[in-house]
Amino acid sequence: MKRSKKKKSIILLVLLLLGISLGYALLSSNLNITGTTSLSNNTWNIHWSNLSVTEGSVTGTQVTTPAAIKTGDTEVEYSITLSTPGDYYEFTVDAVNEGSIDAMIESFSNKTYESNGTTEKNLPSYLNYSVSYNDGIALANKQKLTANTTEKIKVRVEFKKDIEASDLPTTTDTIVFKFSVTYVQKTDDAVSVSHLRTVYTVNHYNNDGYVYLNQAFPTSITQYQTPSEALTAIATVSSKDLPFYLKHKVENGIVTESYVEFVVTPEMAAANTGMVAGTYTLRGEKTCENGIDGIAYLVDESYISPYFEANKEVLETAFGYSTDSSRCYESEYTSAYYFRCSISGFSAEIDLKGRVTAGDGANSYCSVRNDGYCRCGWY
Repeated sequence: MKRSKKKKSIILLVLLLLGISLGYALLSSNLNITGTTSLSNNTWNIHWSNLSVTEGSVTGTQVTTPAAIKTGDTEVEYSITLSTPGDYYEFTVDAVNEGSIDAMIESFSNKTYESNGTTEKNLPSYLNYSVSYNDGIALANKQKLTANTTEKIKVRVEFKKDIEASDLPTTTDTIVFKFSVTYVQKTDDAVSVSHLRTVYTVNHYNNDGYVYLNQAFPTSITQYQTPSEALTAIATVSSKDLPFYLKHKVENGIVTESYVEFVVTPEMAAANTGMVAGTYTLRGEKTCENGIDGIAYLVDESYISPYFEANKEVLETAFGYSTDSSRCYESEYTSAYYFRCSISGFSAEIDLKGRVTAGDGANSYCSVRNDGYCRCGWY
């Protein structure tokens, strides 16, 4: 689908009310031993604190009312104007349990309204809007906020860059966002917030930012929650049905693992005896740095990635190596050894130092390089 790149100058007014409701369940003790018990010096104190606007997010954005904590530290308000595709406003704010009683999320609400603030509406197609933990993890009921701890919440409103002209509003559109979260005293079924997540990317060579192993996941890269979403995104932007994408494990905002995943379709398997239809995963590894003087390896020449043999087995299974070994090729050079399998219009390759890639043989590919750089590109 061809995307409109022409920037439209329009006005979008955004008002967000970010509230935190406080619930304090009654404490009770049923003690069956004669004696005296007391609950002393227990406090309930949950509030917003430490609001920080993301650097660069006000560029091109008119800030009518800067994001600020209001009303007893339980509300955040702001008002902005987004006028050009690509404009965005983002800030973080801490949910703080400064009391002595463990809390948990009982409920939360995240809704979009007309300018009157009471009539609900769907999120317009030209906007991205999210409220999550700072590393992108979604809020959920029963998540704990333990006494004397903090969880950082991130709010982002963005005027999409790559949109159809028909998606743009024809008049000034005033939108009200309301997010609220209610904390109550923790119960036995409360759960800890897991800051480990899996995301999928197809970042193109001209996107803003890149994904790197062992570095923070950049906010400029679009994250997909499922492989099918990633495949659809590639097909939309490239106008090709490319059966590969990137997968990342992200913990506390840092990319800890990166993979190339590829799909052997039933049609591929039917046309190439021995190939097995399914989705396959190749894990990449960072073993070098790119510096001013060129590549500097972090390992010695004899190093073999601990994922190499497993990756090789994946390729052999996917491409039906036991049926037709001619589909795969091994290099003869020990220091630059690689293993590559291919059929018409599709190939995948790994090497000893941690690089993994899949492509169509015509300069479209997804790759995790051994300098930790992860990207997809199509031409």
